[in-house]
This record gives sequence, structure tokens and C-alpha cells, in this order.
Amino acid sequence: MTVPAQTTIAPRPPRRRLPLSVVLGLALAVVIILAALFSAYLAPFDPTRMAVGPRLAAPSAKYPFGTDEFGRDLFSRVLVGGRLSLGIGVSAVVFGLVIGGLAGLTAAFSGRAVEAVMLRLIDILYSFPDTLIALALVAFLGPGIENATLAIAISLVPFYARLTYGLAAAERAKPYIEAARLAGIGTNRLVRVHVMPNIGQSLIVMGTLGFSSAILSAAGLSFLGLGVQPPSPEWGAILASGRNYITKAPWILIFPGAAICLTVLSFNLIGDSLRDFVDPRRKGLR
Repeated sequence: MTVPAQTTIAPRPPRRRLPLSVVLGLALAVVIILAALFSAYLAPFDPTRMAVGPRLAAPSAKYPFGTDEFGRDLFSRVLVGGRLSLGIGVSAVVFGLVIGGLAGLTAAFSGRAVEAVMLRLIDILYSFPDTLIALALVAFLGPGIENATLAIAISLVPFYARLTYGLAAAERAKPYIEAARLAGIGTNRLVRVHVMPNIGQSLIVMGTLGFSSAILSAAGLSFLGLGVQPPSPEWGAILASGRNYITKAPWILIFPGAAICLTVLSFNLIGDSLRDFVDPRRKGLR
């Protein structure tokens, strides 16, 4: 009599849970983005209207964030200012990523001579801090939200160009690229079909991290009076207007500063988590 062999059922692998940092970053980002998108409906007062309350009034039920030196509601200004700050960050990162990505891909797949010239130009620009480049461009173009956005975007181009070139050069050395060339695939199709899908995830992750840098640059330019001009509300501009009242009305600095910190923190948490997810080596170390 033969005994049937017992079949063993492999245990189900444990369900992976999202790290707490990802959940916290996503929750903060969603709240901030929704508040910025619907700021026109959430703001109880016109953010540029003066004397809606007493000057330098402390936070209260009617004015949750208090008022500034002109009696403007600070809660309304911070809400509407978030839309400006996020808009500048998104526009700058998209522009810098697209232009820098095209420059990096061109340097990687356009021959030795073009590669050498473009890399030297990129390295020269990359040697300067992005804040210094943005300041120089705004000083040349003049203050304003459009010029500040353009300056921040151009300052991000060398970083994304160098990053894209490094990723593309690593892919260029792999055997499947040589096989595709031997199969007669042109450079444009090779980059579009084979290279971009392999480096796109890394570029998106670095774009998420670069968004935080763009927010800080926009706030810094507005704080120096080179970005968004009064009376338009923007987090950096609100900080600049409240620096003279740091002892008398510190809430003018606290609330826009907290908005900047929470926004940068949320997108840094998301970007770091995405980088760990995309890079298997970092995932193993974690």
C-alpha cells in the first residue's frame, strides 16, 4: 500500500506595509496641495485686502494665524501663498527636468566631440551653486514671479543634465544597447523606447526631491525682494514683511515658515522613499 505524498503549501509572503515616512509624507503633501488648490474657497478674507482686522492682532478664533502690519488676515495669505509657491516649484522643476534631460541625453548619444563640449559646459554651470545662478539671473531679468520662476528653472538645468547624462551613459554601456544598434535601431528610437523607460523612474524621483529645493529657492528670492512682489502673498515674501516684527508679532514668521518646512519635509519624505523603492541596493541596506 502506497502512502500518497503530502503536498506542502508555501506560506503566503507577508504583505508589505508602506513605511511610516511614506504615509506621513503623502498625507502632508495631499493636505498642502488640496489647501493650495482650493485656497480661493478656503480663505475667509481677501489676502490683499488691508484692515480686515486690527494691526498685528494675535491668533484668535476669527483670525487663526493673526494679522500682519497692515491688518491683513495671515491665514488667508498663507493659503493663497501656497498656490504661488507650489506653482513656482512645479513650473521650475518641469522646465529644468525637460531641458536638462534633453541636454544630458544629447551629450550621451551624439558622439565624442559633442559629448566633450557639452559636458564641459554642464560642468562649468554645475560648479556654481543653483541659488547663485538664480540670483544672477533675477538681477539681470528683474524681479517678478515670471522671472523668478525662469531663473530657478535655469538654475536646475545643470543638475538634471548631469544626472541624466550619468544615467544614460550607464545604460549606453549595457549589452542590450549594442544589440539594438546592431539590429539597426536609430538613435532617436533607441533613446525613446529603450533608454527612457529605464531611467525615467530615477528622473521622477530626483524631480520630487528637486521640488523641495525649488520651493526654498522661490522663498529665498521673495525674501530678498527679487521674487514675488507685494502685495501678492507668497511664503518668502510674508517672511520678509514680518522680520521687522519678530519680537512684537512672531506669528507673521511662524506660520509661513512652518508651511515651508512642512512642504519641504513632505516631498523629501516621498522622494527618499521612492528612491529606496527604485534602487534595490538602497532597499537592501534599509
